[in-house]
Amino acid sequence: MDKLVIEGGIRLKGEVTVSGAKNSVLPILAATLLTDEPCIIKCVPNLRNTNTMLKILRSLGKNSDFDKGIVNITSTKNLNFTADYKLVSTMRASFCVLGPLLGRLKKAKVSLPGGCIIGVRPVDLHLKGIKSLGASVSVESGYVVAKANRLKGSHMYLGGAYGSSVLATDNVMMAAVLAQGETIIESAACEPEVVDLAEFLIKMGAKIKGHGTPIIEIEGVKQLYGATHTIIPDRIEAGTLMIASLITKGDITLKNVLCQHLGALIDKLQEAGALIVKTNGSVRVYLKRRLKPINVTTLPYPGLPTDMQAQIMSLMAVTPGISVITEKVYPDRFMHVAELNRMGAHIQREGPHAIVEGVRELTGAPVMASDLRASASLVLAGLVARGETQVSRIYHLERGYENIEAKLQSLGAKIWREKE
Repeated sequence: MDKLVIEGGIRLKGEVTVSGAKNSVLPILAATLLTDEPCIIKCVPNLRNTNTMLKILRSLGKNSDFDKGIVNITSTKNLNFTADYKLVSTMRASFCVLGPLLGRLKKAKVSLPGGCIIGVRPVDLHLKGIKSLGASVSVESGYVVAKANRLKGSHMYLGGAYGSSVLATDNVMMAAVLAQGETIIESAACEPEVVDLAEFLIKMGAKIKGHGTPIIEIEGVKQLYGATHTIIPDRIEAGTLMIASLITKGDITLKNVLCQHLGALIDKLQEAGALIVKTNGSVRVYLKRRLKPINVTTLPYPGLPTDMQAQIMSLMAVTPGISVITEKVYPDRFMHVAELNRMGAHIQREGPHAIVEGVRELTGAPVMASDLRASASLVLAGLVARGETQVSRIYHLERGYENIEAKLQSLGAKIWREKE
């Protein structure tokens, strides 16, 4: 097992290219189950999660070739309707094979998912949606088993206790595209990654309207076809690198960025004092004055992403004054607080709130990553901390950031990989 070692205190400068979106590529790869025809997916990040999804597709009867950011998917045999526990349990997003398997085969057996420990994330909305399409659903020995003689479009509401669900919206949308008649999803997730999946399905022949709004309308078709699609840039990687610039008082230009996907984050960073210059497909992030504390609340899109909460906390940990961070998507997503405090941060949790009292400096220390975005927050803290920081369990980081240490090295960071 590897760890990252970081020598902090270096101002980052330069240009770096953002990879394709993890949260887009996984459901889009799953959507290739809806056709026997070849599909070509471009700008695919080489991540642990990507390779896990490709293994799942192979186990289900697909063949895949992944080279230089391009995945070619073809069919090699009849599809298998069972997604095995050993693979699905390692990555929550793999549960999104449920929708396309059910839509295509009218039956699916998918292990209940695993992934990061960031609080309870039930699959009840997924099951509610596919039941609305006429499927019978049971949970047997840790597997969700769904069956239907035929799927029929319906009008459903997919809002949950903490708002809409991206993965549930993806799953239902992929099942509904081959259902008979019209499906209307109310309280659908509006995230750019849902829009990206819908655009790919449309290229395959699906009839979808309203994606990117809370009401998605789907008219079922009899068959889908092969298609070529380019994944959108990863807005969370972009946001993480923007904060890397600010926390080191650096000057970084990010290429392959869609700033319209980063509105809430850019607004908050500018409120804190960041200078952000947008150009066509790129953004420059730097400082000319000291940062100010801010209060932030995570919300479903277009609100501030929960996936940026931990990174913002690292930035506010070294920003003078008191900041309050409220987590309204996953209220227990604060596993990184204890590790940041080990580095000298002053953070106190009060229910779904974290009160951050900025300190003059952090001190390098051995820390342990608990989930994907917590990993990123600890790396950011290490970049600015005095001395050496060692981040263990970086397999979490590898699930969602492509070549992150190489990208940071290209900006001047002293960061390297060692064996535990």
